[in-house]
Amino acid sequence: MVMKHKPKKMGLLLAAGLMLTSLAAGCSSSNNATGSNKPANAEATKAPATETAAPALNADEPGWKSDTSPITFDWYLNFAWFANKWGVDPTSQYITKKTGVNLNFIVPAGNENEKLNTLIASGKLPDFITLGYWEDAIKKMVEGELVLPLNKLAEEYDPYFFKVSDKDKLGWYTQPDGNVYGYPNSSSSPADYEKYGDTYVSNQTFAVRKDIYEAIGSPDMRTPEGFLGALKAAQEKFPEVNGQPLIPLGLHEFTENGNDSLEGYIQNFLNIPWEKDGKVYDRETDPEYVRWMKTLRQANQDGLLAKDIFIDKRAQMEEKIVQGRYFAMLYQRTDFASQLGTIFQKNPDQVYIAVDGPANTKMDQPALNGPGISGWTVTLISKDVKDKARAIKFLSYLNSEEGNKDLYLGEKGVSYDTIDGKDQFLPEALKLMNSDRSAFDKQFGSSFTFWMMQNTNITDQWKPESVEPFKQLEDWTKGKSINTSEFQLIDPTGNSPEGIVATKLKQLRGKTMPKLLMADSDAEFDKIWTEYIAKKDKEGQATFDAYRQTKYEENKKKLGM
Repeated sequence: MVMKHKPKKMGLLLAAGLMLTSLAAGCSSSNNATGSNKPANAEATKAPATETAAPALNADEPGWKSDTSPITFDWYLNFAWFANKWGVDPTSQYITKKTGVNLNFIVPAGNENEKLNTLIASGKLPDFITLGYWEDAIKKMVEGELVLPLNKLAEEYDPYFFKVSDKDKLGWYTQPDGNVYGYPNSSSSPADYEKYGDTYVSNQTFAVRKDIYEAIGSPDMRTPEGFLGALKAAQEKFPEVNGQPLIPLGLHEFTENGNDSLEGYIQNFLNIPWEKDGKVYDRETDPEYVRWMKTLRQANQDGLLAKDIFIDKRAQMEEKIVQGRYFAMLYQRTDFASQLGTIFQKNPDQVYIAVDGPANTKMDQPALNGPGISGWTVTLISKDVKDKARAIKFLSYLNSEEGNKDLYLGEKGVSYDTIDGKDQFLPEALKLMNSDRSAFDKQFGSSFTFWMMQNTNITDQWKPESVEPFKQLEDWTKGKSINTSEFQLIDPTGNSPEGIVATKLKQLRGKTMPKLLMADSDAEFDKIWTEYIAKKDKEGQATFDAYRQTKYEENKKKLGM
């Protein structure tokens, strides 16, 4: 799947002021709620006669079994690229048949933040909301009392939620008021690192089109000279791809706040430290970063940065990736997995492979983001939810091993079966998954087509062996992934004075980055850069830094560091 995961913005970390309020309180409350909750028992009385295994709700029994009558929840996904519908495939149909819950996904057609801000301003939200853990909107929804505390819902309706949720992750997301409003997917706690850390990989890659790369001599692209030379050689040797101009370098899309590829990604490739002498480091001020931003400026001056990369959104990029238009990409491998599979079926020589990309002057190995405790997205329940009990029970189900197995493997006999004593995908399902992910999503709908509550630490027991062309990209990141959880959720957000400063700084970066790349000379770059640093100071960089330092130190305590 596409953990499209966003992969993981270095700079845009949610700082919801989450304090390590003891989760023990929540667990205690869950125990108190066991078997004593009138609304829960009222729900249980509605359960079909066939549901005899768990008539009473308690912390050890899945609450969703108490009521499997039909209900449809509206679920907002703050990701415009998400294209799947619930109920089209066998997996979502199976889950609806099993739980009674149908989902109506609401996905923004254009700018995600504009859509979400409009919803927030209206004061009325869909039943569920899923968005990136770093998003400023989380704090707005919590402070605006637009979302419900998951721990309170669990205490009142489904104490099973506490059994299937990780106490470290609940503690990480506990707000100063003692409540938890969102639960993450793709999250790995320190305890998870102890169990599974040696298997973790990163999504962050520098990829090149294999046939073009080999045709220009498989050059070393770790230095500015080698990097620019390779882009130039590729453009000269392959000026067009199927009648369309080659795009020498692809990046994540530019937004009003900047560009992921040109922030945390390249900084990780350059192994720029996150802290120095115990102080959170402003990584974009590092000389190695400035050196490579100047390299990219030179690339633009040399005609090696196509205009496309400044305006294309993800949908346009995906079209151009499957057409093989890019030579190189500083891009998240999981975000083009579907297109990679399609290319591989047509011509294996034209796939994208990971190679060593931009490096610092010492040629240190990259230090890429591995899984973190903040995860990828968080899911919240609206105060306007049409049925509080059913909502928290369904969230518990999705969060449980049973729910993760259903969403990952699908229905037994349809997309998986027990083969050689092990539950695993059926050969025909696996073949389609590896060859045409879009078709797989519609035909089977498993393997986390619906990733909102995915927990790969659970589902890796059923994961098939990686195959080409995906394996090479995945393997390249092994040994290069690190845990940066202590630096997550340290940026101020919302409408606090510090949050307002952070917004201004991000928007300043978003406006400045294209200007730096389009500067006519290094001298003009230096002038823009100097002005940028001065504006950052004027907008309150010191206040921003002080806030981050405080949160970083709090995070270290939370994580026992």
